[in-house]
Amino acid sequence: MPSRSIAEQGARVAVDAVSRVHPGPVVAVADVSLTIEPGEFVALTGPSGSGKTSLLSLIGALDQPTTGTVTVDDVVVSGEGDRARYHREVVGFVFQHHHLLAHLTPVANVELPLIGAGVPRAQRRERALSLLEEVGMSHRAEARIPHLSGGERQRVALARALANDPRLLLADEPTGSLDTAATQRVLSLVESSRERRGMTMLIVTYDAAVAARADRVLHMLDGRLVTEGAETLRVTVD
Repeated sequence: MPSRSIAEQGARVAVDAVSRVHPGPVVAVADVSLTIEPGEFVALTGPSGSGKTSLLSLIGALDQPTTGTVTVDDVVVSGEGDRARYHREVVGFVFQHHHLLAHLTPVANVELPLIGAGVPRAQRRERALSLLEEVGMSHRAEARIPHLSGGERQRVALARALANDPRLLLADEPTGSLDTAATQRVLSLVESSRERRGMTMLIVTYDAAVAARADRVLHMLDGRLVTEGAETLRVTVD
């Protein structure tokens, strides 16, 4: 892929007065507005149940807001638009528990997003093997998923998330189940991938090590964004 600037490659995310109310009623997200600039790395923190994962799901179009809009690169993704195309061409996901298919090999798991994109079989495999090499897992390409460590599985999950060259990477506690060494390895891989691709990143985390690497840290409480604008914590990394 040709070298591009962050502004050219990363997606711009705009969340405008978004709320998500479940039956009950249970307010998961309450009137949240925020903007993430192209190429920016934002960490989203807050206690359990504060709405972090709900907000991530709304931005990723895995769920739809009750009110408000989510716009990515000037395209509203919170309505009845082509969510399949958005998932295929714009956004990549990394989850805490990796969500790999245990009956498939690592290389087959990484190929899955490329099948939906209509990439021919030979090209899919070549792309998947290249990504596994990028995350240091090419030697386990044909291993059984249950035989991989937690850190290895998360590296495969990252390779899968990068398969379609996303402009926006969303991650929900990607290091939550990892030890310190594995956490540092995954964080380094995520950062190097961002530098090469210029991706915009939003990571939900409890981990101070993740937040310390972000350009900006936002905090949620009771469904609301309580760390915003002038009060936003900006972390300087030496």
